[in-house]
Amino acid sequence: MTALTATTADVVLPCLDEARALPWVLSRVPRGWRAIVVDNGSADGSAGVAAALGATVVHEPRRGFGAACHAGLRAAEAEFVCFCDCDASLDPGLLTGFVDRVAAGRADLVLGRRRPERRGVWPAHARAGNLALARMIRARTGLGLHDLGPLRAARRSALLGLGLTDRRSGYPLEMVVKAADAGWRVEERDVPYLPREGRSKVTGTWRGTWHAVRDMRAVLAAPAAEGAGPR
Repeated sequence: MTALTATTADVVLPCLDEARALPWVLSRVPRGWRAIVVDNGSADGSAGVAAALGATVVHEPRRGFGAACHAGLRAAEAEFVCFCDCDASLDPGLLTGFVDRVAAGRADLVLGRRRPERRGVWPAHARAGNLALARMIRARTGLGLHDLGPLRAARRSALLGLGLTDRRSGYPLEMVVKAADAGWRVEERDVPYLPREGRSKVTGTWRGTWHAVRDMRAVLAAPAAEGAGPR
């Protein structure tokens, strides 16, 4: 694990058949932080690999990215909670800077804006879907976001207070929309986007990408709910 940091956090890692990626991902979690690997029905022994490497393993039988993320959030105990994909495409070691921003009171939710390290890392159909989604987010929330990146950090109590209900691919979008509606300060930070291990369960094909975008339209179409701020 990477060097010890003054501010600690729990890192939620939703996992579905990521046994090959887990050793690298868990080695990059900052020392002193807790990795919570949420196994979402893996058939490749991911849960055993994670446990052997010292991670806290949570089993979430209901399939869905949101179901896994929320199970991890509920299992978290630290003041600050981070999220990161478990496919080695993003470095959880970068989350220290995210948490520092939140802890210092400069932001309430920090998102990673993915920057591909080389050609082919981010397939054309996935980038097109992300661009379309970013435009919809800007129109709905007024936030100047360019990406709905899965690398993110916020306070645990504040996230639970948002009352997130989506348990599929709309979960990360619902988090941003409800945060914006609650008046949170949301910011992006550029992060390297690396070649992932295996094929994406959501954006591995044109069909999967556009299906996810279509599903997220329901989140964007929902009326703004009155809510308290992050404090």
